[in-house]
Amino acid sequence: MTTGTESCLSANDWICAEYVRTRGPELTDATVQHIWITLTSVGVALLVALPLALVARRWRAAAGPVLGLTTVLYTVPSLAMFALLLPLLGLSPAVVVTGLVLYSLTLLVRNILAGLASVPEETREAARGMGYGPARMLVGVELPLALPGVLAGVRIATVSTVSLTTVGSIVGYGGLGNLIYSGMDSFFKAEVLTASVLCVVLAVLFDVALLGLQRLLTPWARARRAARRRSFPGGPLPRRLGKAA
Repeated sequence: MTTGTESCLSANDWICAEYVRTRGPELTDATVQHIWITLTSVGVALLVALPLALVARRWRAAAGPVLGLTTVLYTVPSLAMFALLLPLLGLSPAVVVTGLVLYSLTLLVRNILAGLASVPEETREAARGMGYGPARMLVGVELPLALPGVLAGVRIATVSTVSLTTVGSIVGYGGLGNLIYSGMDSFFKAEVLTASVLCVVLAVLFDVALLGLQRLLTPWARARRAARRRSFPGGPLPRRLGKAA
């Protein structure tokens, strides 16, 4: 802790309000870059994962290769991934975004497939009886009902991407990771801690926002849970039976 007139910056304290006050523009720029990289990466990954999941679902022979490839990509160390992409894309944000897209695919593809598998078969049969074709059924019935599973995957991928974005500091496009890296290099405690805390805050805010979006887009899920509680006011049936036993 600082004493007397000694500032927390000169004392190199971990918690330093003076650092936040004097480096506000730097922190803002790094946070904006972090948010931009995260949103771009998850958005592109979702656009790529959806057709991959549909291909894996439509042709069973393709399911193994698609899931296997995305899983292998997820196991590649981030430093190695960026090093492999650097000769192809050059020293640019595209290196970081592409790497993060590849990491997000395994989470999104699996959750999209799980969400589509959770759609009741009787619902599909009812839609066919109403004259729904495959494309109309997918857009109007299956994807809306699969949203809880899909958004669960998006939440996990987003929080993971917020963390992995910091590794982009090795190519100069790591958002808050740039500050963490420079702070560790110079042992600037306030810079390391402040940037790290901001990463955690971003992850929590993204998760809460996506959870709110999920609740907004799936009102039937809340109605189903409310109906279940009304049917079994003493608690879930399996739990009550277990207590009775």
